[in-house]
Amino acid sequence: MSTPVRIGAFVAALAAVFALALGVGTAVGPWETEEPDGHGHAVDAAGHDDHEAKDDRAGSSQAGAEAEVAGLAVSAGGHTLELVDPVTRSGRQRLAFTVSDADGEPVTAYDEAHERDLHLIVVRRDLTGFQHVHPRLRADGTWTVPVDLSAGAWRVLADFTPAGGDPLVLGADLLVGGADEPERLGPDARTAEVDGYEVTLHGTPEVGAETPLELTVSRDGEPVRDLQPYLGAHGHLVVLRDGDLGYLHAHPAKDGAGAAGPDITFHTTFPSAGRYRLFLDFKHADVVRTAVLTVTVGEEGGPDGSQQPHDGPDHQSDHGH
Repeated sequence: MSTPVRIGAFVAALAAVFALALGVGTAVGPWETEEPDGHGHAVDAAGHDDHEAKDDRAGSSQAGAEAEVAGLAVSAGGHTLELVDPVTRSGRQRLAFTVSDADGEPVTAYDEAHERDLHLIVVRRDLTGFQHVHPRLRADGTWTVPVDLSAGAWRVLADFTPAGGDPLVLGADLLVGGADEPERLGPDARTAEVDGYEVTLHGTPEVGAETPLELTVSRDGEPVRDLQPYLGAHGHLVVLRDGDLGYLHAHPAKDGAGAAGPDITFHTTFPSAGRYRLFLDFKHADVVRTAVLTVTVGEEGGPDGSQQPHDGPDHQSDHGH
């Protein structure tokens, strides 16, 4: 290839990436370096931070009472998530990143949580393409993992606990070059089908109050009663808020009688009215599958999945409030 042609191709590639960046700028939002209150604390609907909530957690009946949302910042709690290549191309790619401490040094020691040192969520900004993966840590503090990427704006969420520290969820934006066609969230879906399995969500999520989320797994119309443990429980749930992709902590109920299905129960607190997507990982027949559900909290979803706010104090919703 001649020099002028190579230069022209290079300029065209730069233009494509620049156009993509402009196109997703609004969706990505500002580059946060700390959580919204500036200290990496989760703030609930009443304006209380997680220091106040931690005092409430002394009694088990109040556990999880605060409305936690995480993953909105690239830096929090003295730690920073940095992608080695924040702009990449579509296809199966090796994603590499580091978590650095307050001195800028890569973190190499972690406390295990849910049987892993770090959980990585990779998801498109339109809440498609969800992948829950577990990278490998190199001696130099670099994490690597292969992921499947399509053109568009993606969010990378790292859930981990530095050795001797507090749990953290950090988020960073990833841009994948090419023609981007975001998908609409669509109407609420409280039932999902995956590989012949059906997962149904029961219960009515409420804003600012701990909500039990019960998910029932069946196959060919029959309840599945022999789910296998996955990540220390019989299911793992990730909840993401539409728009900013705020990450909600979902705490599984303790295993007991019937824990292997068909019902799996989690507890979480929805911090605001809006739309949320739920991703349930469950293991059966030695295969981990992911069921995807969509719910509207505190508002009614329109026929196209858009948010429809209540008309006023006399408005009666169909959700039993």
